Amino acid sequence: MWEVVPRLLGDSRYLVLATADRQGRPWATPVFFAARDEDRLVWVSAPDSRHSRNIAERPDVAITIFDSHAPIGGAEALYLEATAGLADDPAAALTMLNARLPPDKELSGDDLAPSGPLLAYHADVRRHFILIRGGDPRFDNVTDARLRVTRPHHQDRGHATGEEAHRG
Repeated sequence: MWEVVPRLLGDSRYLVLATADRQGRPWATPVFFAARDEDRLVWVSAPDSRHSRNIAERPDVAITIFDSHAPIGGAEALYLEATAGLADDPAAALTMLNARLPPDKELSGDDLAPSGPLLAYHADVRRHFILIRGGDPRFDNVTDARLRVTRPHHQDRGHATGEEAHRG
């Protein structure tokens, strides 16, 4: 079931980034993003935004990616556990983001600090989960659940390994 991961990362433009401050108060925000691959996502944000301040204090984040226009009963979702921080290569992050932006909306180095208002961020994904809708005939679940998926070995392409089901 791993094939859902790269497809949703490629098809989606926004993720919901969940952070928490030092006291554990949660915050969630939509962020335009690009994926280098299934394990590294990038975005730009103002360093004084609430989620950026939270990442500076507590880098563990949760991410959800889904199509909000999917019909009822047809939703797919990707849940990620990750560690976020400042991008180690801001120029590469801009290149990835610009590949997803229309030409008139592209970012430049002047948009990034110190001359601009933004910083480039990354999330290194530790664990991937997908949504298993309630009543899925392949699983014994009445309500929606999540299933941990891992990248298949080359000889096992197309099959999830190390799967764990979780309510959620």
